[in-house]
Amino acid sequence: MTRATTVRAVLAAAVLLVSVLITLTMSPRLGLDLQGGTRMVLQAEDSDTAKADRESTDRTLEVLRRRIDSLGVTEPTLTRSGEDRIIVELPDVQDPRKAAEVIGKTAQLTFHAVQGPGGPAADDTKGLTLPDEQGRELALGPAALSGAGVKEASASFDAQQGAGWTVSLDFHKDAGRDWTRLTGEAACHPVQDERRRVAIVLDKQVISSPQVSPTVSCDTGLPSGSTQITGSFSADEARELALLIEGGALPVPVEIVEQRTVGPTLGAAAIDASARAALIGAAATALFITLVYRLFGALAAVALGAYGVISYAALVALGVTLTLPGLAGFVLAIGMAVDANVLVFERAREEYAGRPGKSLRSSLTAGFKGAWSAVADSNVTTLIAAGLLFFLGSGPVKGFGVTLAIGVLASMFSALVIARALTEIAARSRFVADFRGLNGIAIPGRVRTWLTRREPQPMRYPRRWLTLSAVLIAVAVAGIVVRGVNFGVEFTGGRLVEYSTSRPVDVETARSALAGAGFGDAEVTTAGAGDISVRTGDLDNDDEHALRAALAAEGGETTKVRDELIGPSLGDELRRNALIALAIAVLVQLAYLAIRFRWTFAVASVGALAHDVIILIGTFAWLGRTVDGIFLAALLTVIGYSVNDSVVVFDRVRELWAKARRKPLAEVANRAVLQTVPRTVNTGMGALFILTALAVLGGDSLADFALALLIGIVVGTYSSVMTAVPAALLLERTSKAPPPARTRAPRAGQGAGRRDPHDNGARV
Repeated sequence: MTRATTVRAVLAAAVLLVSVLITLTMSPRLGLDLQGGTRMVLQAEDSDTAKADRESTDRTLEVLRRRIDSLGVTEPTLTRSGEDRIIVELPDVQDPRKAAEVIGKTAQLTFHAVQGPGGPAADDTKGLTLPDEQGRELALGPAALSGAGVKEASASFDAQQGAGWTVSLDFHKDAGRDWTRLTGEAACHPVQDERRRVAIVLDKQVISSPQVSPTVSCDTGLPSGSTQITGSFSADEARELALLIEGGALPVPVEIVEQRTVGPTLGAAAIDASARAALIGAAATALFITLVYRLFGALAAVALGAYGVISYAALVALGVTLTLPGLAGFVLAIGMAVDANVLVFERAREEYAGRPGKSLRSSLTAGFKGAWSAVADSNVTTLIAAGLLFFLGSGPVKGFGVTLAIGVLASMFSALVIARALTEIAARSRFVADFRGLNGIAIPGRVRTWLTRREPQPMRYPRRWLTLSAVLIAVAVAGIVVRGVNFGVEFTGGRLVEYSTSRPVDVETARSALAGAGFGDAEVTTAGAGDISVRTGDLDNDDEHALRAALAAEGGETTKVRDELIGPSLGDELRRNALIALAIAVLVQLAYLAIRFRWTFAVASVGALAHDVIILIGTFAWLGRTVDGIFLAALLTVIGYSVNDSVVVFDRVRELWAKARRKPLAEVANRAVLQTVPRTVNTGMGALFILTALAVLGGDSLADFALALLIGIVVGTYSSVMTAVPAALLLERTSKAPPPARTRAPRAGQGAGRRDPHDNGARV
């Protein structure tokens, strides 16, 4: 065993051992769509006294954290997103009404001068009139300062003065001066006069209205650090008042722009369904590559299992929140992990068949070296798509981007380190090398044998393929125009709620029940397994409760399965971000391909990419399927996959053209296509096994996601060959750039014009 093989084997064993330890000792962090709960996105807004910037949003977050702690929610998560948004995740909270009441209090804590008792005369002044702690009406002046000026409020027991429990206030510098002025003006009125009181108001409720002490002189006021609120407080009342004053005030108002609630049963079902899909899909993929590549395929299947352990351990160790789309991405990456192995094995087959007498070990080594460029380029394009999902996606889509990126990196390690170490060790065995039907490399494969015997010329008439692609695009555009795109609430704004009822309820009955309850504009459909889906434009939490009660009257016990609320402003933003993500994806892929290849190849690849996007959206329009954030994740994944396939083909075109610069490009491209078709077919089959399992077994939550990827991969496999290559051939007719330079000199004794017809051009 060579030193390089030994290093790979030791590295693979070490990484796998660490991954197994992490898998056995650490648990994954599940997103709310898998464990159940409520997720809210709060938008901070400017007020008369404060601007919604990073600093005020951070202070608002801390206030909200104290509010949520009072709910007793287990392990809540609050994070700032951008400059002025806060993401709140509340595990196991199924009814968001109570959380919204606490979280969404947008009124600020304010301090007011009391102008006298309330009544008709006070109302005539159009001032604020509120009842005090005893229920007596008070006429209040305008807010003198807000709760943002409170630095600290604490409850303490005053045993020396006999005052009992008191609340001490400390203000920030400027607010302290306002407090001194407010109390100084109140001290100018006689003792027991209502005007000597100061009212502390939270959410239009007077939480305290203490009277300024008789020891305070007129216009002198109370200094910030020595202010105490006294009264007949119990310990709990004093602590609650201190909490309300210090923690109850939001520095800036907030608005709930997104709210998602997922029932625990839906999350558990999604995990079970995804696990079944992963096991069955992975088993089918492993069986397929074993049948195609025999022993080396079986070793690749072992490496595939190692990939699953490594990528899962990486997700757990990095603390990545595993969401439903992320779980689907993890399953999908299993199928994509086969790609690098297929590239290597097909290249090794070419080396073995094209060089009579060449050893199995040499062919395998040449296969790894020859496939490296295509493996690197194709995985970089997928990483670009994953990065765009993370930076431009929202919510669970970000998790999908992270999972996909980790999967790509783990798959490269699996193929280039683990699988290579296993196959190199096996290739050293004389028994494996001598039995051609055993190793899987010494046999050409059925697809390659058929192509070699028939020698088709698909690139002889490139315009025919482009015409067919144009027809497919026209049909897709017709679907978009005629049927329209069914945007989900994520892009349009509104509310989508799914319910499960104990008695079957048909759509018409549910629609009539909701219309009778005042929800005549609600869009009612079925949501799989007999569930009822209700979509409306404007529905608050109280209305949702009434809506559920109306359904319960017809269907018995009604359980909320899923609840999505998207504000109109956020819907516009998400729709705009989706378009930006697609535009950036196209431009970044174009720039990368133009740098790595020729501009003609880059434009052709991006043209094929646009072809795939239009057809996928058009197909969903014809089918009436929902286009939402999950669809966007599938779409960007298809973009990466489409470019991945184009990269493999153009990498071979560039290599062959550099070795035969005088040959017509159409002949070179035709040969490159025939050489890469076996890889394309075998890789596509690996992904299709996984996606079919997800579509059939993944449940309703993953059905559209899997369907979009199935359509995208089929169309992308076609377009990378039958759209991108013909387009490049036509573009090259207008290009004056010379053929690519030959990167390596031919071997000694091999003339430039004398070439074996089966030689694929690889060099070791």
